[in-house]
This record gives sequence, structure tokens and C-alpha cells, in this order.
Amino acid sequence: MSSPLHIILFHSAYGLRPAVHAAADRLRAAGHEVHVPDLYGGRTTDSVEEGMAVKDEIGRDELLMRAVTVSGPLSDKRLVYAGFSLGGSIAQNLALADDKARGLLLLHGTSDIADDAATDIPVQLHVAEPDPFEPEDWLNAWYLRMRKAGADVEVHRYRGAGHLYTDPELPDYDEAAAERTWAVALDFLTELAD
Repeated sequence: MSSPLHIILFHSAYGLRPAVHAAADRLRAAGHEVHVPDLYGGRTTDSVEEGMAVKDEIGRDELLMRAVTVSGPLSDKRLVYAGFSLGGSIAQNLALADDKARGLLLLHGTSDIADDAATDIPVQLHVAEPDPFEPEDWLNAWYLRMRKAGADVEVHRYRGAGHLYTDPELPDYDEAAAERTWAVALDFLTELAD
């Protein structure tokens, strides 16, 4: 690896749980600098319903503002934006607005794309198949819109896995799918670092 990547990793609607720290440690062990902001101010939840309630209480605009506040000082690093589910949505929004972004790693989540979006960054998405939060029609439209924007997109689907299948503390967890995801994601990051 020529130089370590700087990765900002955003948590899911559950908050900054141990699985996010474990993922960051895995990325650090591969030689990357990883930042894990807490957009919920220390709050975590035990269910997706509770997590969505916290997200709604804080508000999407405020969450994006918090994400911009923590990523702004790192923007000279040519960041790789990454995130889990809701965090993937936030990461995507920031990456598409950062013309110096180096890449985008999405785990379990995407976001809408503006009609005038333009980017040439490499994007890798890992998602369950089927996923109630990322239905097939949505993913197909998302892929086409990302390609239209100019992104180099890879989509990896994991049949039978639950939505947040990389989190060992959740019922969605699928060890085999999680390990495949991390193997492919680490290869993607290695390519970005070269």
C-alpha cells in the first residue's frame, strides 16, 4: 500500500455500536486511518424502530450537518466515505458533494441521487438480497443513476442475509456474508490506496 487511506465510517440508525468500532479496527489493521463520528451524541438503540425514532428526533438535516462538521477538517485527506445503512446514506451524500473524495463504501444502505449529480469516484455497495430497506426496484434505479452521474459502481448482494448482516449483536447477523463482505471491501480499499 502506497499510503494509508483516510476513511470516515458512519454508524447506522442504531448509533455508534460495538460493531462499528470492530469494523473500524478491522480497517485500521489493514493499515488505514479510520474516523468513527458519533452522530447521535452517545445514544445507541436496541431496535431499528428506536433508532429511526432517534434519527427522526434529531432530523436528517441536523445529522448531515453533524457529518459535515466532523468530515470537513479531514477533507484535505481525499477521504473514503463509508457507512452502515443510514450511515451509508449520509456517506453517499457527503461523497457526492466532495470533488476530492477518493471513494465510497456503502454497507447496507444508499441514498437518493440528485439529477445533476456528477462524480467519477469508485463506489462499492454491499447489500442483503432481498432487503426490505433497499428493495430491488430502488437498487436498480440507484445503480443506473449512479452510473449516469459517472461513478464506477460495484454492487455485491448476499442472498438470505438480513439487512444489517455485518453486526454480530443483531438478529440479522450472517457470519459467512459478513466475512465475504469484509474480504471484498478490503480489496476495494487496497485498490483505492494504490
